[in-house]
Amino acid sequence: MDKPRTALKPATRGNTAAPTGTPDIMTVMTYALELTTRLDQNAILQSLVDSARAVTGAKYSALGIVDSHGKTLQFVFSGLSQNIADKIGHPPLGKGMFADIPPDNRLIINNIEEYENRSAWPKFHPVMKNFLGVPIRAHGRVLGRLYLSDKETDFTELDGDNITLLGQAAAIAVENARLFEESNRRAQWIAASRSITATLLEKEDEEESLELISHEMRRVAHADVSLLVLPSVGNTWVCEIATGEDSFQYIGLSFPEDSYAQMSIREGNGMVTDTTDAQNNRTIPELAHFGPALYAPMVARGETLGVIVLLRNPASPAFDLSDLSMAENVAKQAALALELSENRQSDAKAAQMEDRAQVARDLHDFAIQQLFATGMELSAARDTLASEGVDLTVLEALDRGIGSIDESVTQIRQIIYSLRDPNATVPFMDRMRQEFKKAANSLGFPLDVYIRHMEEIIDDEETHTEIDDEIGSDIADDIVAVTRECLSNAARHAEATAVSVQLLINPPRVSLTIEDNGKGISGQVSRRSGLSNLAARARRYHGTFSIHAGKDGKGTCIEWIANIA
Repeated sequence: MDKPRTALKPATRGNTAAPTGTPDIMTVMTYALELTTRLDQNAILQSLVDSARAVTGAKYSALGIVDSHGKTLQFVFSGLSQNIADKIGHPPLGKGMFADIPPDNRLIINNIEEYENRSAWPKFHPVMKNFLGVPIRAHGRVLGRLYLSDKETDFTELDGDNITLLGQAAAIAVENARLFEESNRRAQWIAASRSITATLLEKEDEEESLELISHEMRRVAHADVSLLVLPSVGNTWVCEIATGEDSFQYIGLSFPEDSYAQMSIREGNGMVTDTTDAQNNRTIPELAHFGPALYAPMVARGETLGVIVLLRNPASPAFDLSDLSMAENVAKQAALALELSENRQSDAKAAQMEDRAQVARDLHDFAIQQLFATGMELSAARDTLASEGVDLTVLEALDRGIGSIDESVTQIRQIIYSLRDPNATVPFMDRMRQEFKKAANSLGFPLDVYIRHMEEIIDDEETHTEIDDEIGSDIADDIVAVTRECLSNAARHAEATAVSVQLLINPPRVSLTIEDNGKGISGQVSRRSGLSNLAARARRYHGTFSIHAGKDGKGTCIEWIANIA
């Protein structure tokens, strides 16, 4: 017989010695009460099959727990050696007399050989002479079926009554165990939610925060892999964060419009799927080897910021509605905390930049202007004294003073650059060269750089501060930021062997083109790459931003244009 696809989770096996005798009702009640005191489901099920043998005097007993589709999720037995069980390899497949067990009554067969609907015994399975099957029910649904066989005498209706009583006690115990486990899981979810919220409000790095969310959700949900799907360029949604064994291979995986992930995003509601649902496997082949899945959208103020996808291996049980409810709540709280964290960071950065800008304006409007005026007065005085034939040493002293003023102006100008951008400690061209050097170190090869200012090609190591004066500090800061972002993406995602940069400064227009010969847009465009911010930087200067395939349809080409006011 074919083995079922779902792997088994057998509990600890009971004693293989065959019991003797049939206990009275008080003994049966004692067994039943003992079952209801347990809170571990595996222990409950094993105790049930052991007690069933003791109550009936049967040589073998077994219990199959089934899901809503009738598939065996867990199989527990007593009286059969582990060696024989391993050789059999799978539980009953629900055919023959096993399928004939009524959902609300027992089935007694005292001569299996004469039962017309019996099936052949699997290889290595002991031949059994009689059979008692009882359904285990809870809340109107069959949780499983309890089988007993090989009693020395015939099974009786009293045996059926006793086993039914044990089954009812076991159902109560299983429900209590389920509620206890659910309570523990809820406590774990609440603790994870608090941890996520507290950490998000403390951490400044958004990517670390997202990794924390993914890790905590996977841990408390007992999932094998957790994926964080976030908005990317255009209308695409891409896995940006993945945790779990070998999960790095799913980073960058795109989720199509007909996937469950996008369905959850559009509707703003979570969902669970089990191993029998193959639609997700068809739409995303890379995830076809997973079984049960849970989708929890990250919703804040009516907007879906992303969706958390939790995946289990096919042998694992499906996520239940309790898992879904808690995961949705944690995902929503994480979305709110993430939004608050981003707003807090934005406000702090805006306040800091405003303070820096104010200091820079004051230095420019007062200190530099005053030094300029002083320098002009000294130059005029020097010329007057020179015409009157003053001693040469006096004129040289004035020249040194005027030179010191010029150096002070240059130093203050560099301080102004530093205040506008903490990394901007040098003029624009030197900052750009620093970005090129950093990118070359990351890429492992030099960049092909072409810079032209008006009609002059810039290929020397001079600072060319006249460019700073023409384009202004704001556009200079954004050009450096755009260059850094694009080159960083090329180094991290493109797998390129060549990268070219073309910067054309022709006031009132500045254009930046960065092209690589890597694996193309689909492999490197993602929310984490920050490309969506580049378009906003261009719009700030009434410019444009575009990303498309490079020459001959290979690689990626990014074009960024700004207009100087």
